[in-house]
Amino acid sequence: MLTGQELLAKVKEAGDGSKSDLVKACGYVSTKKDGGERLNFTAFYEALLEAKGVSLGEGSNVGKGGRKLSYVATVQGNGNLLIGKAYTVMLNLKPGDEFEIKLGRKQIRLVPVGGEDEGEE
Repeated sequence: MLTGQELLAKVKEAGDGSKSDLVKACGYVSTKKDGGERLNFTAFYEALLEAKGVSLGEGSNVGKGGRKLSYVATVQGNGNLLIGKAYTVMLNLKPGDEFEIKLGRKQIRLVPVGGEDEGEE
């Protein structure tokens, strides 16, 4: 997927072509489960805005598929509590990051191992 100046140059070069062809040419395509192509217009336009210096803000509170984040987690049937990728991306968490689990009155806090616990809010 093209970004930054490369993306701007490709858009300029494309001229009056179709939007679908432009999105495809810039690499904003994914493969659906059935093998078909999905054009990722939202990602393309967000990258284009960013390349032009327009920031939508980090953590725009949008998860997969453009859904608004609910900031609610539900315990699953197997007892796991899933946070979700949108939240880990917002916090810039990487695989292997470790946390201490702090149990408080009616709350759970995750504190990075070696980090400072900011206490209850």
